[in-house]
Amino acid sequence: MNVNLNLIITNLPFLIKGALTTIVITFFAFLLGLFLGLFVGIGRTSKIKLFRIPSSLYVQFIRGTPLLVQIFILYFGLPSAFNINLNSYVAGILALGINSGAYIAEIVRSGIQSIDRGQIEAARSLGMTHAKAMQYVILPQAFRRILPPLGNEIIILLKDSSLVSTIALPELLFNGKLVASRTYDYFSMYLGVAFVYLILTWAASQLVSYIERRFAIP
Repeated sequence: MNVNLNLIITNLPFLIKGALTTIVITFFAFLLGLFLGLFVGIGRTSKIKLFRIPSSLYVQFIRGTPLLVQIFILYFGLPSAFNINLNSYVAGILALGINSGAYIAEIVRSGIQSIDRGQIEAARSLGMTHAKAMQYVILPQAFRRILPPLGNEIIILLKDSSLVSTIALPELLFNGKLVASRTYDYFSMYLGVAFVYLILTWAASQLVSYIERRFAIP
């Protein structure tokens, strides 16, 4: 087994450039997923069918279909069906964000349901509306409880971002594939790509651990 370290080191700036793109699309996809997940998660706990049923259908569809298929629907399907052309960056971020939103919605739902029901009843008895009680009483407590699974979702999203290489988005894996196809040293380059991913996920896990400590109850 021969690993060409010189090849990895020589092309490291190119891999880092791809890693920066990976970080950017992961960041914006997570923001989109968090926004969708918050509202869909609250909708999943609602007693109003108009909110609960569409939220449930969204979660079931996204979680029941592969992320790669969702990427292809947005990038290849929309132009052919509706003449809507998305560049690879927009399609990648949308697909990752919409996919992550379904999983974050379940995290939010479980966090809300973990809070004692008596707290929202007490808030309502003080004159708060359901929305105000959710905003000031339930969600702040639920947020502390869902931080660990949210951290896991960030790491999963970071690794899943490699799938957007299939639509020629120049992220980390795509750049690694370009070098490997030019040098024919697939083992060394993909090992280098894996190492950079390992650094990214380690950094993300450290950031999440810091946030968890920051918001921990003394």
